Amino acid sequence: MKVITQHIKKVALFGLILAMLASCLKDKPFPLYGNKPAPVVDYTFAATADSLQDKTYTTFISANGNYFVQNNDGNTAYNYWPQAHTLDVFTDAYLRTKNEIYKQRMKSLLNGTRITNGNKYPNEYYDDMEWLALASLRAYEATGDNDYMDAANILWADIKTGKNANQGGGIAWRKSQLDYKNTPANAPAIIFAARLYRLQKNAADLALAKELYAWLKGTLVDPSSGIVWDGINANHDNQISKNKFTYNQGVFIGAALELYNITGDASYLTDAVRTATATIKDLDISPGGLLKNEGQGDGGLFKGILVRYLTLLTLKDDVSATDREAYAKFLKYNAETLFAKGISRPQLMLSPDWKSKPSGTTDLTTQISGVTMIEAAALLKAGGKF
Repeated sequence: MKVITQHIKKVALFGLILAMLASCLKDKPFPLYGNKPAPVVDYTFAATADSLQDKTYTTFISANGNYFVQNNDGNTAYNYWPQAHTLDVFTDAYLRTKNEIYKQRMKSLLNGTRITNGNKYPNEYYDDMEWLALASLRAYEATGDNDYMDAANILWADIKTGKNANQGGGIAWRKSQLDYKNTPANAPAIIFAARLYRLQKNAADLALAKELYAWLKGTLVDPSSGIVWDGINANHDNQISKNKFTYNQGVFIGAALELYNITGDASYLTDAVRTATATIKDLDISPGGLLKNEGQGDGGLFKGILVRYLTLLTLKDDVSATDREAYAKFLKYNAETLFAKGISRPQLMLSPDWKSKPSGTTDLTTQISGVTMIEAAALLKAGGKF
């Protein structure tokens, strides 16, 4: 009995000590093991964009200085369409910094692309040419250099030959397959035609933009959701390919936004907002709010294209504050995830999966997509959206 009494006294004393300790620490919480506060990350988007720009240039520039190679592990192959997006990110950097080095890189790449492509701008694929036309037009507006406008006009003349009546309208994907129509060959053409109309006021460009848009919306946009499908008649069966790529959502948003910008027709802006909102909520496209990994190769560029046009919509004051805030939050999460988890340091190579460090080689497409995201984040942060 005495032993039990002593045990009870010890338990009581121990309880009293714990109570006193808790009282002393009530204003000074002591974190439990493993419950350390998350480190504060300084998201230096502009400075990181500068570093990524330099590393991308030195890592991927070809030996002759005319183009950017396929990957960072010795594959020096030339691929036409990533050159256009590389020109676009150089333009992003020039607009952000006004540093003449980017202006020099822009002009060198335009000339180098022509030289490497057989001393001409056009090629087999209408969507490829549209990307170079778009990048050239942006570079013209940024610099006033008429060589970019000349390139854009040469390309536009060739691109327009791709329009035909197969599948009810639209521009073909490539010259050797005129009966296959897809979003990648039509939405960028709409964006370009609308922007060119804004600069030159050629009524035929506006009419074509509207015509292509009506065909695209009526053929390849899911009427129930606003999600944009990939193409029609790829296998000569008149069937729609309902793949949900990030790329296609981005270019449709851009097409609708540019038509709104030049016409003031609110239905276009409504379409852009509908597709953008569906995109950030779609579990296939944005699982957990993070743009999906679409691999390397061509797919490596897809997310950057969506980011570019969603950023423009986020910056548009005519969009409701609620929608703009939702898009900014989405882009911020993607940018911060890539910044913290998807960049190898000090190598400064980027991953196709923005929540994981790159493993193995990095393709130019993958790198440029990530640089596009970080440049967009720098722009949005500077504009007070982040």
